[in-house]
Amino acid sequence: MENRRIIIDDTTLRDGEQTAGVVFTLAEKKRIARMLDEIGVGELECGIPAMGKDEQRSVRALVEMDLRARLITWNRAVKSDIQASLDAGVRAVDISLSVSDIHIRHKLRKDRSWVKEQLKSALGFAKEHDLYVSVGGEDSSRADLGFLVELMQTARSLGADRFRYCDTLGILDPFAMYDNVKYLADRVDLPIEVHTHNDLGMATANAIAGLRAGASFVNTTVNGLGERAGNAALEEVVMALKHACGVDPGIDTRRFVEISRYVGRASCRPVPEWKAVVGEKVFSHESGLHADGVIKNPVNYEGFDPGEVGLSRHMVLGKHSGSHALIHRLNQLGIEVNRLEADDLLDRVRSISQRNKRPLNDPELLSLCRSLRRVA
Repeated sequence: MENRRIIIDDTTLRDGEQTAGVVFTLAEKKRIARMLDEIGVGELECGIPAMGKDEQRSVRALVEMDLRARLITWNRAVKSDIQASLDAGVRAVDISLSVSDIHIRHKLRKDRSWVKEQLKSALGFAKEHDLYVSVGGEDSSRADLGFLVELMQTARSLGADRFRYCDTLGILDPFAMYDNVKYLADRVDLPIEVHTHNDLGMATANAIAGLRAGASFVNTTVNGLGERAGNAALEEVVMALKHACGVDPGIDTRRFVEISRYVGRASCRPVPEWKAVVGEKVFSHESGLHADGVIKNPVNYEGFDPGEVGLSRHMVLGKHSGSHALIHRLNQLGIEVNRLEADDLLDRVRSISQRNKRPLNDPELLSLCRSLRRVA
């Protein structure tokens, strides 16, 4: 991957908004688009113009923002959908068609020949209008690989710019994702995009596996929003690329928490405190061993600096705390204690934490210190 440019195609404004019950206002869409553009996201999938005039006006408003990111819309592989995108002012489209035999038989009630003809018709129409085209293979992960090769070869011959390999139901493991994408990449000279869902909790892992196998484009959403269990999370994919793969996709990660919180509010889906990468408490340390290690040097128990994504670390004082963490926190609060005092305080901290089923906050800790010193 070091020699390949990885392009993030964030679909928060399309697949993210397709989360059951989620609706973004136009003002929210514009702010999300602006923030994603400012941090360096290369492409934004910004809506489905075929939904109607309101959606077309929304997409056009995003086009008129003159962002650096390429705006791309989602369309069925039919001319009327593509025309709606043209009317909205975009110059890039994803044309989606079902490619698994399950979908072809039970959803479309057609056959493979019909799918191939539909691709030729829709792609031909899009290219007649000089559009950038990603051919989206819905349910690719359950499709016959030989048939996908045929479709990709046809798409390439007609001028398609890339093929989107979709794990629509989130059923693959990273090993199968790698094998399938590599099989396609080895046989057809057409850039590949990976679109992964999180139904089995492997969306981010599958996205990284697809990139390792040869894909150059990856779909993400902020906070992993998306249908059912969601999509690969932008913040997870980017940080995994940087710290697990040694690849920098050119994203300013310092604003991840800001963007995450905003999308959480706009979607009415608050960000869990334990959410990977951007959760408020993912850099909290309580265990005595871990807290001592972090105090000595954060690299002992932190894979990256919390400031890299806009967070800060917290020392939590509770049932599992040790004396070093307690002394460290008291010093931060301007209180010095000796080792005997710390041991006495620690027993009380652990006892109170167990009784209250939570850590002590700073006012409680200060009150405890004052009470023990009065007794002494």
